[in-house]
Amino acid sequence: MEINEAVLDGRERIGFRLRELYHRHGFSRYRMGKFEEYDLYSRNKDFLLSDGVITFTDAGGRLMALKPDVTLSIVKNIRDCGEGLQKLYYHENVYRISAGADGFREETQVGVECMGQVEGKTIGEILRMAAESLENLQPEYVLEISHLDLLSALVDGVAMDGRMRERILRCAGEKNLHGIAEICREAGLQAGAEDALVSLLSAYGTPRTVLPKILKIAQENGCEGAARELSQAVAGFMGTAAEEKIWIDFSATGDLKYYNGIAFKGFLEGNPDPVLSGGQYDALMRRMHRKDRAIGFAVFLNRLDGFWEKGEHEG
Repeated sequence: MEINEAVLDGRERIGFRLRELYHRHGFSRYRMGKFEEYDLYSRNKDFLLSDGVITFTDAGGRLMALKPDVTLSIVKNIRDCGEGLQKLYYHENVYRISAGADGFREETQVGVECMGQVEGKTIGEILRMAAESLENLQPEYVLEISHLDLLSALVDGVAMDGRMRERILRCAGEKNLHGIAEICREAGLQAGAEDALVSLLSAYGTPRTVLPKILKIAQENGCEGAARELSQAVAGFMGTAAEEKIWIDFSATGDLKYYNGIAFKGFLEGNPDPVLSGGQYDALMRRMHRKDRAIGFAVFLNRLDGFWEKGEHEG
């Protein structure tokens, strides 16, 4: 049955389009309930976009939560598949504590998760799907991609302890190169200790323009493997219409207790906040005693509400 998009609002329309895209790529729908035991989120608070979790006690006395996150629930409820690959997509609401007067907010996400034998081919497919998702929202977009293992190696080369590492990573996410230099001076490091890291964070641009510089930095610092993985991940965009919309940007960071490898964020022209975010999360899988590798992303439909209202996209 065909859906008459004229009867849908902007959020519903793009939700259905994304679902059709993911189905076409061989992903199966994953449906979820609204509740999960609170313990799942209390153990993994750092993974959540918001610290606030809405809780209640059920009839059996268990402390439950309205789901603030989709990925954690999928990881918990899907078994390892060994040598295969599980390709799932979802269209779900999540619930989070709000700083506003209403006390909480409901958000809609459409996204995909791949779990199992995730290798270069799968990573490339996920990145292309992320770009296609943004194209469905608006032709003027940028998909920013980084490699957290390469970033982590250079941060570890200067950070003297965990607190210093966190401060440097925070500056990296903010593109605060001066802040990184100040942290290194405060720690008593010799002048220029942070040069490789600063050079990596300064290498911002399309793959064709910045990958040679990144490969050189990686070679000089023993990180060639991560740089090659990054190069392979973006190779599918080279020579395509999307090539100029793909940018290497090492400020696209995630919590390294959960994420590893390729990380990425998607932006639309006229919208300062990322409307798409994703990456590899093998580290989260290990924390939850899973053997599979994993990668995925989510599109945050609520972040598009004002965008639709302005009429910046016409169906």
